[in-house]
Amino acid sequence: MTEPDFLKDGRILIAGPCDFIFASAKPNDLPPLGPPEIAFAGRSNVGKSSLLNALTNRKTLARVSHTPGRTQQLNFFALGGAPGAERLRLVDMPGYGYAAVGKEKVASWSVLMRDYLRGRASLARVFVLVDGRRGVKPVDAEMFDLLDQSAVSYQVILTKHDELKVAERAEVLAATAEALSRRPAAYPEIIFTSSHTGEGIAELRGAVARLLAERNA
Repeated sequence: MTEPDFLKDGRILIAGPCDFIFASAKPNDLPPLGPPEIAFAGRSNVGKSSLLNALTNRKTLARVSHTPGRTQQLNFFALGGAPGAERLRLVDMPGYGYAAVGKEKVASWSVLMRDYLRGRASLARVFVLVDGRRGVKPVDAEMFDLLDQSAVSYQVILTKHDELKVAERAEVLAATAEALSRRPAAYPEIIFTSSHTGEGIAELRGAVARLLAERNA
């Protein structure tokens, strides 16, 4: 299948139903295994909710907040079919790296994410969002470490494309590729996105469609 086909498949997939179905705040409170899952992780305030809304072409699928740390659980969304008959699930993970959240809360989020990443057979890939204005930070590298150790495939999605100059975009892409070059679980393709202008959103949808096709092959 060629790349244009995946772009078309991505448009078709997103055009179908997309509904919130489950929220998990504890590792032992996850929904039953079902179709493939794609999780979205990233630093607090990286633009994760805005990207999920742009990806699914919904304005309020994920709650957008100017207050970091608002996502405090794993939120599951059924995509491409009615709940129970969906083709794919999207999983919105708690943002990491927000210093104002108490240590106890951070610890509980860490356990939740670690247990989910290490023990979820239906998890196909994690898209790790990295702020394009800042590049890969130590807290992002810690997430990469966890994913490498958990043997979970992950792909970096750079955000805020519209807030950088052309030369800056090339620099951050090169630096991100270098940061991922020796990581065993990292998928090599980096997608640079903007929830504001739509840059990279079609390519992200295509990546989701391709991953679904590979998973079901």
